[in-house]
Amino acid sequence: MPIEIKHRFSGAVLYSAGGESLRDAVVAAVKSRANLSSADLSSADLRGAYLGSADLRGADLRGANLSRADLSGAYLSSANLSSADLRGAYLGSAYLSRAYLSSA
Repeated sequence: MPIEIKHRFSGAVLYSAGGESLRDAVVAAVKSRANLSSADLSSADLRGAYLGSADLRGADLRGANLSRADLSGAYLSSANLSSADLRGAYLGSAYLSRAYLSSA
């Protein structure tokens, strides 16, 4: 059964892929350069995931586990990262303008 990544407001499917977990689907989406802006990834377990240059503008990443994730060059402007676990995450050259980082 495919795993779907949905738009946080409209519920429209942004990306669909096979795999064992949402983490697998997100990594596949990033690898294929899918537009994940405004994706609902709240509480997602993305530990150690390679998300370099990902388009996550306006994404909902509240409470997501991004520990040890590579977010180098990721577009995170206006993303909600409140209460996200960013311990050990690599954020070099990430675009964080207007990102919400309360309790991250």
